[in-house]
Amino acid sequence: MIALLDYGAGNLRSVENALRAVGAAVEVTRDPEAVRRAERVVVPGQGSMRACADAMRASGCAEALVEAVRRGTPVLGICVGLQLLFEEGEEHGGVRGLGLVPGKIARLPDTVKLPHIGWSPVRATAACHPLFRPLDGKYVYFAHSFAAPADVPGVSLVAVHGAPYCAAYARDNLFAVQFHPEKSQQVGLSLLERFVKVQPA
Repeated sequence: MIALLDYGAGNLRSVENALRAVGAAVEVTRDPEAVRRAERVVVPGQGSMRACADAMRASGCAEALVEAVRRGTPVLGICVGLQLLFEEGEEHGGVRGLGLVPGKIARLPDTVKLPHIGWSPVRATAACHPLFRPLDGKYVYFAHSFAAPADVPGVSLVAVHGAPYCAAYARDNLFAVQFHPEKSQQVGLSLLERFVKVQPA
């Protein structure tokens, strides 16, 4: 069973549909206890990092998610769901993340059009996790103005929009992508299918 966190993210239903399409049993929830008992957790995201972080803390799901990660439950963050995992972000003058990953989410350069919306290629790093290795050179769908640093320890895929940034992250049982697998057609569905099969740490 996958707990899909419901904290008002705009892409919730499309992520749910994509997970069900690859055969996953999904429980859409804002119940911290459901997060604690889930076999896997997916954190969708679209919109403001601050609003998403506040909603997760208010529901108790932020604390439950941190506990799940530390217990070894496979977790996948999507878009803002990646950004929430970091210590802080620049958005709205500064926002506190969940602190599971060291570093700061920064705005992409103003020299390019923002938000970055559309298809871009991703490249695997030398230390790319097997979950993300098949995406090397593939195009995936992005919709964002902020991103994690390209040199953060644990980066698996890098993309470029004005500057390089982290497109996918992996450390132990914690995984995250800046792009939207649910909007990335078969490439994204294949990624979700592989995540469904990831074993607990």
